[in-house]
Amino acid sequence: MLADEGATRIHTGTLAEGIHLAATSLISLLDYIAAELPIWRDRPGRKVETAETALTSQLCAHLISRARHSSWDFLQFRVEEPDVVKKGRKIDLIAAPLSCVVWVEGRKHIDFDTLLPIECKLLPTPRGTGRDKREYLYNRHKSTGGVARFKAGHHGAAHAIGGMIAFVQSGSISDWHAKIDRWIGAMSRAKVVNWTTGDQITLRRHEPPERLAVLSSRHDRAGKLDPIDLRHLWIEMR
Repeated sequence: MLADEGATRIHTGTLAEGIHLAATSLISLLDYIAAELPIWRDRPGRKVETAETALTSQLCAHLISRARHSSWDFLQFRVEEPDVVKKGRKIDLIAAPLSCVVWVEGRKHIDFDTLLPIECKLLPTPRGTGRDKREYLYNRHKSTGGVARFKAGHHGAAHAIGGMIAFVQSGSISDWHAKIDRWIGAMSRAKVVNWTTGDQITLRRHEPPERLAVLSSRHDRAGKLDPIDLRHLWIEMR
């Protein structure tokens, strides 16, 4: 996998070891995580959970174990990590170097650094005070919307690529894709700040036997930030 992305490893036996990745390698990492999602969901002995934090923690533990026996063995995964720029905000799931230095497009990352930020959400959004059914995208009550956090630079301001994982608790991937498309269209027509039809999420592949889909989107961001590319990994949990 990494060879296909032009990755280069320089082994020195210390933390100075260097692994050079193209930016597109982060897309390959997200594709790897997507492939692991059905394996994680269907693992014998995995306790059935419905809460976002519990599911994210389970997935993190699975990825840590599996990455050790893959071409991504130089990475670790962590949950609830402070954002690199917005220190008061926490990212649901991150990938980071493990006992090495990883360079991406000339930028250095060590084990304290976030290599890839990932936001996790439930579909549908749980009911509750201050919740918004469109929370995968946007929350009209507060800044807890998934995509909106990336658009505002609250998450991933230091990154050009990010990920989102949806744990689909009810309904189908196809139904959710259509519904989210309608929400984005409605927000654009209502002139919700910074939302346009350019924020639509494109289905890249749907794998019905695995109940999995990979989607993508590109979003303009607030201030002087460059646009961010998001990969969306959706897994039906039932």
